Amino acid sequence: MNENDIIYGKNAVIEALNSNTREINKILILRTLHSDQKVTSIKELAQSKGIVFQFVGKEKFQEYSSLNHQGIIANVSPIKYVELDEFLEKENYENESIAILDGIEDSHNLGAIIRTAVCAGVKAIIIPSRRNVQVNSTVDKVSAGAINRIPIIKVNSIQNAIEKLKKSNWWVVAADASARQNYYDVDYTDMNFVLVMGAEHAGVSKTVLNAADFTVKIPMLTDFNSLNVSNAFSTIIFETVRQKLSKITK
Repeated sequence: MNENDIIYGKNAVIEALNSNTREINKILILRTLHSDQKVTSIKELAQSKGIVFQFVGKEKFQEYSSLNHQGIIANVSPIKYVELDEFLEKENYENESIAILDGIEDSHNLGAIIRTAVCAGVKAIIIPSRRNVQVNSTVDKVSAGAINRIPIIKVNSIQNAIEKLKKSNWWVVAADASARQNYYDVDYTDMNFVLVMGAEHAGVSKTVLNAADFTVKIPMLTDFNSLNVSNAFSTIIFETVRQKLSKITK
């Protein structure tokens, strides 16, 4: 098994078993975990779905020693990306959110963003087919299996995707450190919106910034303007959640 064909970690494997979005061919479990509670759940789920699992010794995990696999690895089918048109035609969206990731290079950041997005009720994540990290086993592990709970849309052009979204009445909010407007000054409660986050070093590309309806920043108290992109995404997206919940309770 190569790294693109596996998921690893107890939570990631449990989520994959529960979601039915990925075909699991075989599960390897470290023999010493025979009585582990989560492993017992994995065994029961695998048995109910007719999936082969095998308890093995440490030598079977040697090639994955660099991974935090927690003693469990599953051989899976590739993730099924969703077409943007398919997503837009699925339902009539109202006051919902999508994330667009413009050039994210780190698998840990992508996994963390996916995990946060699911918690915040984001409806989909859009990534470009080039110059962006793709979904791999590390992304799956860091997302704690959340990758199975949200559509991942791959597009050839972010600009074209934004044009299509705008025609479908989605507003575009791009995060940019040089923006004049703070992220909490935008009212997110009465629109479908797309939150665009840029690459760890380069930020959102100029062409995408020019297409945005709003550009927002996270204000800093020092000149050390280097907030991790997954943390920045969490900060902004949960402000939108706060606004929505505040409006509901009024």
